[in-house]
Amino acid sequence: MTRQYTQITVVGDDKTGIIAQVTTLLFERDINIEDLDQAVREGIFRMTLHVDTSEMSCTKDELRDALAELGDDIGQDITVRFPSDRETQTIAVLVTKESHCLEALLEAWADGDLGADIEVVISNHDDLEPLSDHYDIPFHDIGDEKGSPDEAQLLDLLDEYDTDLIVLARYMRILSPNVVFRYEDRIINIHPSLLPAFPGAEAYRQATEEGVRIAGVTAHYVTTDLDQGPIISQRAFDAPADATPEELERKGQPLEASALLEAVRLHLDDAIYVHHGRTELRDGVDREAYQLGLPPEMDSINPDRPVDGLGKVLSDD
Repeated sequence: MTRQYTQITVVGDDKTGIIAQVTTLLFERDINIEDLDQAVREGIFRMTLHVDTSEMSCTKDELRDALAELGDDIGQDITVRFPSDRETQTIAVLVTKESHCLEALLEAWADGDLGADIEVVISNHDDLEPLSDHYDIPFHDIGDEKGSPDEAQLLDLLDEYDTDLIVLARYMRILSPNVVFRYEDRIINIHPSLLPAFPGAEAYRQATEEGVRIAGVTAHYVTTDLDQGPIISQRAFDAPADATPEELERKGQPLEASALLEAVRLHLDDAIYVHHGRTELRDGVDREAYQLGLPPEMDSINPDRPVDGLGKVLSDD
């Protein structure tokens, strides 16, 4: 499951015959389909194929041209990403008004710690333009007077900057399937709760209302199901009984930045992959090089016994 396959993505209006025409084209060029997944949301069709192109009977450019021509014929947007296309990564960061996650990403990028380039910051408000300008990163406000984003403009910008990875750094809008489907497993979001607990809006308030003793944050891949995408990294912190949502937020924001940055690094390092709806570390990855959850020293604090098995020991005696 950790092999580097060529990825083909098909997105467009739902109609019959799409799967047959695409798979036939691949068969005719000796391309073996290893995995195929398709879905329809709000009338938008998406199909993702992972294919083995090692023995294909055409060049990369010929395959791109053939799929683009087919896409024009059937009214679908078809993109191809060969393993070599992923060697140089470009990032688009989407933000609203909160600065802490954007600041962490820009600092890491400026220090050369990301191994990728932040090409653009896109927002539905102009509040964070000065921060983007400070790092000399292009900033685009695609929101109207109410902050509603223009997704057509968003897609144009993502295409213009040849975006490999989209990072939602507290972007307070839900992306439509038309965006999510085009960047499957290439959109990372940070959510202020230990998912799957407290999805949706005002997660810190939900945590205080439910009286949790431990709160936290989660970085995850984005899917069309709100806050239900594969979890990448999490951080936890103590939630005092008398804490207000605002106090939890102040404690959580540094951890939001930390978890998001770690998730971005895991993705860029190609250290993880998604299998059956969850992320897995690739073979050979040094787990100690990353903080996926609680720090290792927690193992020495938590008790390690008792555990099930005493009944069997006594019966053996």
